Amino acid sequence: MKNLAIIIKIVMCTLLVTVLMSCAGTSKKESTGQYVDDSTITAKIKTAIFNDDSLKTLQITVVTFKGNVQLSGFVDTIQHVHKAGNIAINVDGVKSVINDLVVK
Repeated sequence: MKNLAIIIKIVMCTLLVTVLMSCAGTSKKESTGQYVDDSTITAKIKTAIFNDDSLKTLQITVVTFKGNVQLSGFVDTIQHVHKAGNIAINVDGVKSVINDLVVK
């Protein structure tokens, strides 16, 4: 009986360690917490861009990975490129912005 209890404890500890390690991030993969943070940043940027009347109808895609934001898509003027970049960089949690917007 004691051996069975020891085996169960070892199995449970192994499962716990496995679960905890699966939530950890790597240089190419986000942890669960980072994913949630990045989703929040993306939502805040998209909302701010949508609330700006001059950018509302433009085709702008926002992607966030570990606090680094990439803007891509099409805008009407170079001023819109700069405006979208400024909106993104001023959102809490943003580390950097790669502005790949193209003027059409």
